[in-house]
Amino acid sequence: MLTIGVSVDFHTLGRSVVEPVERALAAAPGHIQYRWFEATGEDAAGPYVTANDVAGLDGAVLLAYRFAESSLTEESTLAVIGRWGVGYDRLDVPTLTRHGCLLAITPDGVRRPVAEAIVTLLLALAKQLMPRAAVVASGDWNLRNATLSYGLEGKVVGSVGMGNIGADLFRLLAPFGFARMLAHDPYVQPELAAELGVELVGLDELLAESDFVALNCPLNAETHHLMNRERFARMKPTAYLINTARGPVVDQEALVEALQRGGIAGAGLDVQDPEPLPLSHPLTELDNVILTPHTLAWTDQLYELNGAGAVENVLAVLRGDIPAPTVNRDVLDSSRFQASLARFGAAAA
Repeated sequence: MLTIGVSVDFHTLGRSVVEPVERALAAAPGHIQYRWFEATGEDAAGPYVTANDVAGLDGAVLLAYRFAESSLTEESTLAVIGRWGVGYDRLDVPTLTRHGCLLAITPDGVRRPVAEAIVTLLLALAKQLMPRAAVVASGDWNLRNATLSYGLEGKVVGSVGMGNIGADLFRLLAPFGFARMLAHDPYVQPELAAELGVELVGLDELLAESDFVALNCPLNAETHHLMNRERFARMKPTAYLINTARGPVVDQEALVEALQRGGIAGAGLDVQDPEPLPLSHPLTELDNVILTPHTLAWTDQLYELNGAGAVENVLAVLRGDIPAPTVNRDVLDSSRFQASLARFGAAAA
Protein backbone atom coordinates (compact mmCIF):
# COMPACT_ATOMS: atom_id res chain seq x y z
CA MET A 1 0.00 0.00 0.00
CA LEU A 2 1.28 3.48 -0.97
CA THR A 3 0.31 6.59 0.99
CA ILE A 4 -0.24 10.18 -0.15
CA GLY A 5 -0.25 12.95 2.43
CA VAL A 6 -2.42 16.04 1.99
CA SER A 7 -1.52 19.20 3.89
CA VAL A 8 -4.29 20.21 6.29
CA ASP A 9 -3.96 23.89 5.40
CA PHE A 10 -6.31 23.16 2.49
CA HIS A 11 -9.09 23.23 5.04
CA THR A 12 -8.40 26.88 5.86
CA LEU A 13 -9.65 27.77 2.37
CA GLY A 14 -12.95 25.91 2.64
CA ARG A 15 -14.73 23.05 0.93
CA SER A 16 -14.57 24.58 -2.55
CA VAL A 17 -10.79 24.09 -2.49
CA VAL A 18 -10.75 20.76 -0.67
CA GLU A 19 -13.38 18.96 -2.73
CA PRO A 20 -11.49 18.83 -6.06
CA VAL A 21 -8.50 17.33 -4.23
CA GLU A 22 -10.65 14.74 -2.48
CA ARG A 23 -12.45 13.81 -5.71
CA ALA A 24 -9.17 13.22 -7.51
CA LEU A 25 -7.79 11.15 -4.63
CA ALA A 26 -10.98 9.07 -4.46
CA ALA A 27 -10.33 7.96 -8.04
CA ALA A 28 -6.83 6.66 -7.20
CA PRO A 29 -6.06 2.95 -7.67
CA GLY A 30 -6.90 0.67 -4.75
CA HIS A 31 -3.29 0.26 -3.62
CA ILE A 32 -3.04 4.00 -2.89
CA GLN A 33 -4.48 5.62 0.24
CA TYR A 34 -4.24 9.14 1.62
CA ARG A 35 -4.10 10.91 4.97
CA TRP A 36 -3.91 14.50 6.17
CA PHE A 37 -0.73 15.88 7.73
CA GLU A 38 0.26 19.07 9.60
CA ALA A 39 3.44 21.13 9.65
CA THR A 40 4.65 20.98 13.26
CA GLY A 41 8.10 22.54 12.93
CA GLU A 42 8.81 26.15 13.88
CA ASP A 43 11.83 28.37 13.34
CA ALA A 44 12.57 32.05 12.80
CA ALA A 45 11.01 31.89 9.33
CA GLY A 46 7.79 30.38 10.68
CA PRO A 47 6.15 26.93 10.53
CA TYR A 48 7.69 24.19 8.41
CA VAL A 49 7.19 20.50 7.70
CA THR A 50 9.34 18.18 9.78
CA ALA A 51 10.64 14.79 8.68
CA ASN A 52 8.32 13.22 11.24
CA ASP A 53 5.28 14.97 9.72
CA VAL A 54 5.84 13.19 6.40
CA ALA A 55 7.23 9.91 7.77
CA GLY A 56 5.85 6.98 5.83
CA LEU A 57 4.49 9.11 2.99
CA ASP A 58 5.32 8.24 -0.61
CA GLY A 59 3.84 11.42 -2.07
CA ALA A 60 2.31 14.69 -0.85
CA VAL A 61 -0.25 17.16 -2.16
CA LEU A 62 0.83 20.52 -0.80
CA LEU A 63 -0.83 23.91 -0.51
CA ALA A 64 1.34 26.45 1.32
CA TYR A 65 3.44 24.54 3.85
CA ARG A 66 7.15 25.26 3.90
CA PHE A 67 9.78 22.55 3.38
CA ALA A 68 13.11 23.45 4.98
CA GLU A 69 16.54 21.84 4.79
CA SER A 70 15.67 19.55 7.70
CA SER A 71 12.25 18.50 6.36
CA LEU A 72 13.62 15.31 4.80
CA THR A 73 16.20 12.84 6.07
CA GLU A 74 17.88 9.70 4.77
CA GLU A 75 14.98 7.71 6.20
CA SER A 76 12.29 9.74 4.38
CA THR A 77 10.28 7.88 1.74
CA LEU A 78 8.69 10.94 0.16
CA ALA A 79 9.34 10.79 -3.60
CA VAL A 80 6.98 13.41 -5.04
CA ILE A 81 5.30 16.66 -4.03
CA GLY A 82 2.39 17.95 -6.07
CA ARG A 83 2.26 21.68 -5.33
CA TRP A 84 -1.17 23.31 -5.68
CA GLY A 85 -0.26 26.33 -7.82
CA VAL A 86 2.97 27.47 -9.43
CA GLY A 87 4.95 29.22 -6.68
CA TYR A 88 7.54 27.15 -4.86
CA ASP A 89 9.64 29.75 -3.05
CA ARG A 90 8.65 28.15 0.29
CA LEU A 91 10.23 24.85 -0.70
CA ASP A 92 13.92 24.08 -0.37
CA VAL A 93 14.26 22.57 -3.84
CA PRO A 94 17.93 21.47 -3.48
CA THR A 95 16.94 19.52 -0.35
CA LEU A 96 14.08 17.84 -2.22
CA THR A 97 16.39 16.90 -5.08
CA ARG A 98 19.11 15.63 -2.77
CA HIS A 99 16.62 13.29 -1.11
CA GLY A 100 15.16 12.03 -4.39
CA CYS A 101 11.87 13.95 -4.15
CA LEU A 102 10.36 15.30 -7.38
CA LEU A 103 8.48 18.61 -7.25
CA ALA A 104 5.69 19.31 -9.74
CA ILE A 105 3.46 22.38 -10.06
CA THR A 106 0.14 23.13 -11.79
CA PRO A 107 0.71 25.82 -14.46
CA ASP A 108 -2.41 24.87 -16.43
CA GLY A 109 -4.55 25.60 -13.39
CA VAL A 110 -3.37 29.19 -12.88
CA ARG A 111 -2.60 30.38 -16.40
CA ARG A 112 -5.98 31.84 -17.40
CA PRO A 113 -7.22 32.85 -13.90
CA VAL A 114 -4.06 34.87 -13.16
CA ALA A 115 -4.06 36.42 -16.64
CA GLU A 116 -7.68 37.46 -16.03
CA ALA A 117 -6.68 38.94 -12.66
CA ILE A 118 -4.00 41.06 -14.34
CA VAL A 119 -6.51 42.34 -16.89
CA THR A 120 -8.92 43.13 -14.04
CA LEU A 121 -6.32 45.29 -12.28
CA LEU A 122 -5.20 46.90 -15.54
CA LEU A 123 -8.75 47.95 -16.43
CA ALA A 124 -9.51 49.10 -12.89
CA LEU A 125 -6.41 51.31 -12.90
CA ALA A 126 -6.96 52.66 -16.40
CA LYS A 127 -10.61 53.49 -15.73
CA GLN A 128 -9.93 54.91 -12.25
CA LEU A 129 -12.44 52.45 -10.84
CA MET A 130 -11.63 52.88 -7.15
CA PRO A 131 -11.59 56.74 -7.07
CA ARG A 132 -14.83 56.86 -9.06
CA ALA A 133 -16.50 54.36 -6.73
CA ALA A 134 -15.37 56.55 -3.83
CA VAL A 135 -17.19 59.52 -5.39
CA VAL A 136 -20.49 57.66 -5.20
CA ALA A 137 -19.75 56.54 -1.65
CA SER A 138 -19.02 60.14 -0.63
CA GLY A 139 -22.25 61.44 -2.16
CA ASP A 140 -20.39 64.39 -3.71
CA TRP A 141 -20.87 63.94 -7.44
CA ASN A 142 -19.11 67.24 -8.09
CA LEU A 143 -15.94 65.19 -7.70
CA ARG A 144 -16.75 62.82 -10.55
CA ASN A 145 -14.60 64.73 -13.05
CA ALA A 146 -11.66 65.03 -10.69
CA THR A 147 -9.96 61.98 -12.15
CA LEU A 148 -9.18 61.17 -15.77
CA SER A 149 -9.50 57.68 -17.20
CA TYR A 150 -7.21 56.31 -19.90
CA GLY A 151 -8.15 54.51 -23.08
CA LEU A 152 -6.03 51.48 -23.94
CA GLU A 153 -5.88 51.84 -27.70
CA GLY A 154 -2.46 53.10 -28.73
CA LYS A 155 -0.89 52.47 -25.32
CA VAL A 156 2.05 50.17 -24.55
CA VAL A 157 1.85 47.18 -22.23
CA GLY A 158 4.84 45.24 -20.95
CA SER A 159 5.24 41.96 -19.10
CA VAL A 160 8.31 41.07 -17.08
CA GLY A 161 8.23 37.34 -17.76
CA MET A 162 6.42 35.54 -20.54
CA GLY A 163 5.72 32.04 -19.34
CA ASN A 164 2.27 30.48 -19.40
CA ILE A 165 0.63 33.38 -17.58
CA GLY A 166 2.40 36.12 -19.54
CA ALA A 167 1.57 34.49 -22.86
CA ASP A 168 -2.09 34.11 -21.92
CA LEU A 169 -2.15 37.74 -20.77
CA PHE A 170 -1.13 38.88 -24.24
CA ARG A 171 -3.80 36.67 -25.81
CA LEU A 172 -6.42 38.41 -23.67
CA LEU A 173 -5.05 41.90 -24.35
CA ALA A 174 -4.73 41.57 -28.12
CA PRO A 175 -8.24 42.92 -28.94
CA PHE A 176 -7.72 46.13 -26.93
CA GLY A 177 -5.58 47.71 -29.65
CA PHE A 178 -2.34 48.36 -27.79
CA ALA A 179 0.25 50.03 -29.99
CA ARG A 180 2.96 47.72 -28.69
CA MET A 181 3.06 44.64 -26.48
CA LEU A 182 6.49 44.13 -24.91
CA ALA A 183 8.02 41.31 -22.92
CA HIS A 184 11.31 40.77 -21.14
CA ASP A 185 12.14 37.11 -20.63
CA PRO A 186 15.54 35.56 -21.42
CA TYR A 187 14.00 32.08 -21.52
CA VAL A 188 11.02 32.58 -23.84
CA GLN A 189 10.96 31.11 -27.34
CA PRO A 190 11.10 33.95 -29.92
CA GLU A 191 8.66 32.01 -32.09
CA LEU A 192 5.97 32.24 -29.40
CA ALA A 193 6.48 35.97 -29.00
CA ALA A 194 6.24 36.49 -32.76
CA GLU A 195 3.07 34.40 -32.92
CA LEU A 196 1.44 36.59 -30.26
CA GLY A 197 2.65 39.88 -31.73
CA VAL A 198 4.94 40.54 -28.77
CA GLU A 199 8.29 42.32 -29.00
CA LEU A 200 11.08 40.87 -26.86
CA VAL A 201 13.10 43.73 -25.36
CA GLY A 202 15.50 44.45 -22.54
CA LEU A 203 14.13 45.25 -19.11
CA ASP A 204 15.21 48.90 -19.25
CA GLU A 205 13.41 49.44 -22.56
CA LEU A 206 10.29 47.73 -21.32
CA LEU A 207 10.14 49.92 -18.21
CA ALA A 208 10.82 53.12 -20.14
CA GLU A 209 8.26 52.46 -22.89
CA SER A 210 5.35 50.76 -21.11
CA ASP A 211 2.20 52.45 -19.85
CA PHE A 212 1.34 49.29 -17.91
CA VAL A 213 3.99 46.98 -16.46
CA ALA A 214 2.85 43.52 -15.30
CA LEU A 215 5.16 41.30 -13.23
CA ASN A 216 4.92 37.66 -14.30
CA CYS A 217 8.20 36.23 -13.02
CA PRO A 218 8.94 33.69 -10.29
CA LEU A 219 10.47 34.78 -7.00
CA ASN A 220 14.09 33.69 -6.70
CA ALA A 221 17.49 35.17 -5.91
CA GLU A 222 17.60 36.82 -9.33
CA THR A 223 14.17 38.48 -9.09
CA HIS A 224 14.08 39.44 -5.38
CA HIS A 225 13.52 43.22 -5.33
CA LEU A 226 13.78 43.26 -9.12
CA MET A 227 11.67 46.40 -9.00
CA ASN A 228 13.83 48.75 -6.96
CA ARG A 229 14.42 52.52 -6.85
CA GLU A 230 16.58 52.48 -9.95
CA ARG A 231 14.00 50.59 -11.97
CA PHE A 232 11.05 52.66 -10.78
CA ALA A 233 13.01 55.72 -11.90
CA ARG A 234 13.05 54.28 -15.43
CA MET A 235 9.23 54.09 -15.64
CA LYS A 236 7.00 56.82 -17.03
CA PRO A 237 5.31 59.03 -14.39
CA THR A 238 2.03 58.11 -16.10
CA ALA A 239 2.68 54.35 -15.94
CA TYR A 240 1.08 51.72 -13.71
CA LEU A 241 2.64 48.69 -12.05
CA ILE A 242 0.68 45.43 -11.66
CA ASN A 243 2.00 42.62 -9.48
CA THR A 244 0.23 39.26 -9.23
CA ALA A 245 3.49 37.27 -8.94
CA ARG A 246 5.09 37.49 -5.49
CA GLY A 247 5.37 40.45 -3.12
CA PRO A 248 9.17 40.40 -2.66
CA VAL A 249 9.73 40.85 -6.41
CA VAL A 250 9.04 44.50 -5.54
CA ASP A 251 11.00 46.62 -3.08
CA GLN A 252 7.90 48.02 -1.38
CA GLU A 253 9.74 50.91 0.25
CA ALA A 254 10.92 52.02 -3.19
CA LEU A 255 7.40 51.53 -4.57
CA VAL A 256 5.86 53.72 -1.87
CA GLU A 257 8.40 56.43 -2.62
CA ALA A 258 7.66 56.26 -6.35
CA LEU A 259 3.91 56.47 -5.73
CA GLN A 260 4.15 59.32 -3.24
CA ARG A 261 6.42 61.50 -5.40
CA GLY A 262 4.52 60.85 -8.62
CA GLY A 263 7.27 58.74 -10.12
CA ILE A 264 4.57 56.36 -11.36
CA ALA A 265 0.82 56.88 -11.61
CA GLY A 266 -0.36 53.93 -9.53
CA ALA A 267 -0.22 50.24 -8.78
CA GLY A 268 -2.45 47.19 -8.62
CA LEU A 269 -1.08 44.63 -6.14
CA ASP A 270 -2.61 41.24 -5.51
CA VAL A 271 0.58 40.29 -3.64
CA GLN A 272 2.47 42.21 -0.99
CA ASP A 273 5.43 41.80 1.34
CA PRO A 274 4.62 40.75 3.99
CA GLU A 275 1.26 39.05 3.73
CA PRO A 276 -1.01 39.96 5.32
CA LEU A 277 -0.03 43.59 4.85
CA PRO A 278 -0.22 45.56 8.13
CA LEU A 279 -3.17 47.96 8.23
CA SER A 280 -0.76 50.77 9.08
CA HIS A 281 1.37 50.22 5.96
CA PRO A 282 1.72 53.32 3.74
CA LEU A 283 0.34 51.43 0.74
CA THR A 284 -3.04 51.21 2.48
CA GLU A 285 -3.23 55.02 2.66
CA LEU A 286 -2.62 55.78 -1.03
CA ASP A 287 -5.62 56.39 -3.28
CA ASN A 288 -3.67 55.43 -6.41
CA VAL A 289 -3.17 51.83 -5.26
CA ILE A 290 -5.49 48.84 -5.50
CA LEU A 291 -4.74 46.11 -2.96
CA THR A 292 -6.25 42.62 -3.04
CA PRO A 293 -5.39 39.71 -0.69
CA HIS A 294 -3.50 37.34 -3.02
CA THR A 295 -6.78 35.79 -4.13
CA LEU A 296 -7.82 37.75 -7.21
CA ALA A 297 -7.17 34.72 -9.41
CA TRP A 298 -8.88 32.26 -7.09
CA THR A 299 -11.86 31.21 -9.20
CA ASP A 300 -13.91 28.04 -9.33
CA GLN A 301 -11.89 27.03 -12.39
CA LEU A 302 -8.57 27.56 -10.63
CA TYR A 303 -9.71 25.48 -7.65
CA GLU A 304 -10.76 22.60 -9.86
CA LEU A 305 -7.74 22.60 -12.17
CA ASN A 306 -5.16 23.13 -9.41
CA GLY A 307 -6.67 20.47 -7.16
CA ALA A 308 -7.00 17.83 -9.86
CA GLY A 309 -3.62 18.76 -11.36
CA ALA A 310 -1.69 18.54 -8.10
CA VAL A 311 -3.14 15.11 -7.33
CA GLU A 312 -2.55 13.87 -10.88
CA ASN A 313 1.12 14.92 -10.69
CA VAL A 314 1.55 12.78 -7.57
CA LEU A 315 -0.36 9.83 -9.02
CA ALA A 316 1.72 10.03 -12.21
CA VAL A 317 4.92 9.42 -10.25
CA LEU A 318 3.31 6.66 -8.19
CA ARG A 319 2.52 4.81 -11.42
CA GLY A 320 6.04 5.37 -12.78
CA ASP A 321 5.49 8.41 -15.02
CA ILE A 322 7.12 11.84 -14.98
CA PRO A 323 4.76 14.85 -14.85
CA ALA A 324 5.40 17.47 -17.53
CA PRO A 325 5.47 20.41 -15.05
CA THR A 326 8.37 18.97 -13.03
CA VAL A 327 10.46 21.71 -11.43
CA ASN A 328 13.63 19.84 -10.42
CA ARG A 329 14.32 17.64 -13.42
CA ASP A 330 17.79 16.85 -12.03
CA VAL A 331 16.06 14.47 -9.63
CA LEU A 332 15.27 12.13 -12.52
CA ASP A 333 18.91 10.98 -12.52
CA SER A 334 18.90 10.36 -8.78
CA SER A 335 19.40 6.73 -7.78
CA ARG A 336 17.14 7.35 -4.82
CA PHE A 337 14.29 8.59 -7.03
CA GLN A 338 14.78 5.70 -9.44
CA ALA A 339 14.60 3.28 -6.53
CA SER A 340 11.29 4.86 -5.52
CA LEU A 341 9.92 4.35 -9.03
CA ALA A 342 10.90 0.70 -8.88
CA ARG A 343 9.18 0.39 -5.51
CA PHE A 344 6.02 1.99 -6.87
CA GLY A 345 5.99 -0.41 -9.81
CA ALA A 346 6.22 -3.39 -7.46
CA ALA A 347 3.38 -2.02 -5.32
CA ALA A 348 1.12 -1.73 -8.37
CA ALA A 349 1.85 -5.26 -9.60
